[in-house]
Amino acid sequence: MRHLFFCTMMFASALSLMAPARATDIETDTVVLRALDKVTAQVQLLRVNVGQPTSFGRLEILAKTCFTRPPEETPESSVLLQIVKTVGKEKTKVFDGWMFASSPDLSAMDDPVYDIWVVSCENKTASSSR
Repeated sequence: MRHLFFCTMMFASALSLMAPARATDIETDTVVLRALDKVTAQVQLLRVNVGQPTSFGRLEILAKTCFTRPPEETPESSVLLQIVKTVGKEKTKVFDGWMFASSPDLSAMDDPVYDIWVVSCENKTASSSR
């Protein structure tokens, strides 16, 4: 019985050494987005403060939260976005969900005129130094 307990503990210990430690994501205050107006072919890099709406063409973009991974992990930025399009007096929500920098097609905004995708998440101190 004691041998079985010892073997089980050794196996569990070995498994814990093989699994990589996972740090928590880092919440940031600035989202870097690339925006494309397909009609005019205008491409613009937008720095959007979390919680503050920003406009691009007829779009109003609101970043609700932005996370990035620590430097020792695989790079990834994930952003919770709400995008509303205004045509005349009518406002239509064209996107409400998560976007990921590493997989822009995974959760893309579907609009015939505009494309928006995540470049990265930063903090204001990093954004203002550029």
